[in-house]
Amino acid sequence: MSEEQYKIHSGIQGKVVIITGASSGIGEATALLLAARGAKVVLGARGTDRLEKLAERIVNQGGQAVYASIDVKRREDLTRLVALGCEKYGKIDVFINNAGVMPISPLDELRIEDWEAMIDVNMKGVLYGIAAALPLFREQGSGHFVTTSSIAGHKTVPNQSVYSGTKFAVRAISEGLRQEAGNQMRVTVISPGIVKTNFTESVTNSEVRDKLASIRDEMAMPPDAVARAIAFAIEQPDDIDVNEIVIRPTAQA
Repeated sequence: MSEEQYKIHSGIQGKVVIITGASSGIGEATALLLAARGAKVVLGARGTDRLEKLAERIVNQGGQAVYASIDVKRREDLTRLVALGCEKYGKIDVFINNAGVMPISPLDELRIEDWEAMIDVNMKGVLYGIAAALPLFREQGSGHFVTTSSIAGHKTVPNQSVYSGTKFAVRAISEGLRQEAGNQMRVTVISPGIVKTNFTESVTNSEVRDKLASIRDEMAMPPDAVARAIAFAIEQPDDIDVNEIVIRPTAQA
């Protein structure tokens, strides 16, 4: 089935979707896939140049996209991103909390600034996204939160305790939101394994960074795989809520 044929039958066609962390990796792949399937995407990330090029690529392929430079550590930026989507397209159907950082290291190194960055982006950024979109979803009587967590939100290993803590928290917050949502909103958590992205760039411990890069280069799955999982959750009928998808390379233990 071609993407054009897919649009006709897809629950994605015409939906307005906000994506944070949209300029690369999972966010970029998701924006391209959803736009190809008929979504109107609202892109947010810190890098304006990459966002502009991505939006231009989507429009050149016949899709619809707008973008804004945002930092999920600033609550007002996420409020502004929701306002942009409403101003441009009149509604928001899906909010994808995708932005994340992973500067992992042994606790003994006391890289407290890295700990705070993970808490600010991975946890508080998600909460700020919820705060920006939840009142609108209640007013509309519908909406869908999709949050990128990690398999690190299911188990932890050495060097990842703070990162895992943020991802465990994201799953707990999302499950609480799902239970509070009633029949008006859907809530989905996507928990990927290792993905072929630039996530190692934020790792400040060189030994840990090199080890992660080696594992990534050996077995990581492409961001498109995660994008397809996100699309699967979004395209379901309104009365079906895919609560969580765990997706990882077959070779990953």
